[in-house]
Amino acid sequence: MKSLLSVLALTLALPAFADEVASPLSFNLGAVSDYRYRGISQTRLKPALQGGIDYADPSGFYVGTWASTIKWIKDIPGGDAQVEIDLYGGYKTEISKGLTLDVGGLYYLYPSNNLKNVPGFANANTFEVYGALTFGPVTAKYSHSTTNLFGNVDSKNSGYLDVTASFDLGDGLMLAPHVGHQTVKHLAVASYTDYALTLSKDFSGLVLSGSVIGTDADKTFYASPANGKFLGKTTFVVGLKKTF
Repeated sequence: MKSLLSVLALTLALPAFADEVASPLSFNLGAVSDYRYRGISQTRLKPALQGGIDYADPSGFYVGTWASTIKWIKDIPGGDAQVEIDLYGGYKTEISKGLTLDVGGLYYLYPSNNLKNVPGFANANTFEVYGALTFGPVTAKYSHSTTNLFGNVDSKNSGYLDVTASFDLGDGLMLAPHVGHQTVKHLAVASYTDYALTLSKDFSGLVLSGSVIGTDADKTFYASPANGKFLGKTTFVVGLKKTF
């Protein structure tokens, strides 16, 4: 928790300075009723506190960090780790009229996760490279792990392909359908498809969202070690995020 609170404190401390120097920095703070990542709950179907900082250079290069409270690692006996910290960077550019390319890398850091010392698991820390193409409202993205994937043994070279659209309905309303498929190398039972439909409303930088999220994931493999509940079940998630 200390790592996340440090990120949030920095986020709160920087905006005034950023505005004064017209910096390409942006900041966000938020909370969700359930932190779902690729359709799977990271918080045992419970709420999460989140925040991030991004720097986007006019040349197209960008870096950022984002953090969230989690429960899934600590729920594994001996796992520990209550925070996820994402570190990422990449390059985004228009390669032809209306077609944008985005390439980069993302490191998922779980401080003191200890999963490498738990039988049947690997280190939860994960690195992925990704590439995305956006045309109009539709983005297709592929992410490829160069390490084991989120604690799964011998899962290097796993991949996630997703397609997401974003439709402006006017008056600050956005509708975003999404579908993705996670393939876990050498572990077919862990592979699955996820889907979501999100409606959001922007109130001058304060965004309220509601999402229907679900998966066809294996109910046994993706059951919480803490209470046996299925972490990929279809649910409705409410989110509130402030960007400044």
